[in-house]
Amino acid sequence: MKDDLRCKLDQSRVRQSFCRGMQSYHQAASVQATIAADLVRILQAQNLPSLLGRVLEFGCGTGHLTTALLDGFEIAELTLNDLVPEAAGPLRDILHQHGQKAQLQFGAIERLPLPQQLDLIISASTVQWIADLPQTVERLSSHLAPGGWLALSGFGTDQFLELAALGSGAAAPSYLNAGDWPGSLPAGLELITLRQQAIQVQFDSLLDLLRHLRHTGVNGQATRGWSRRDMRQFESRYRERFGQEGSLPLTYDAVWILARKTTEV
Repeated sequence: MKDDLRCKLDQSRVRQSFCRGMQSYHQAASVQATIAADLVRILQAQNLPSLLGRVLEFGCGTGHLTTALLDGFEIAELTLNDLVPEAAGPLRDILHQHGQKAQLQFGAIERLPLPQQLDLIISASTVQWIADLPQTVERLSSHLAPGGWLALSGFGTDQFLELAALGSGAAAPSYLNAGDWPGSLPAGLELITLRQQAIQVQFDSLLDLLRHLRHTGVNGQATRGWSRRDMRQFESRYRERFGQEGSLPLTYDAVWILARKTTEV
């Protein structure tokens, strides 16, 4: 099962998918917006100071998490990263609205040079796209200052369970359940908060569901094309197995992780 989920990541395909969905993502990705806001609330529950020092957010997208973060904290030095350079426009708008300066970096977080001695590294709904997640988390941890925080959200193995059960779609390479995370953290990171929750979205038709996937860019690994006959047959199977009072559910399996770097490794 895990071998199947850790599929080979075609990063160029993922980039194209998110770039194509950039204009529609912010409005369509309501689940991701909720997850991002919850991640900031989890961080605030630790009674951090209102002014943070050096902060890195990666996988910013159109800025759901950036907005929640800047609404909740003041930041002295902020670095923002996304795989897609086209995210620069929305991010600059958010920075302007909050009167915040930031350095923008674009490219895969696995290979980018990172700031040192960070007080917070944060990312929402991104880590599932990282093929070797434990190695990347270890790298991120090495850039945290002692006492620095790592706040992440990803998705568990029941992500889009309906599509997976019907043999459609392609999994991201790093779906990890809450129980998998403790073993994926390097020495020197203390796990503080770990939470997993299923979130269902309802659609009137398969076409609406597929449009949602396209508009949010989350089908970046999918290769299947759909004929009208395919659509009819697949929707019939979907309704028969998962239909709820005329609607088609789609499950997001959200996971939140908060860890802190100890002073000794």
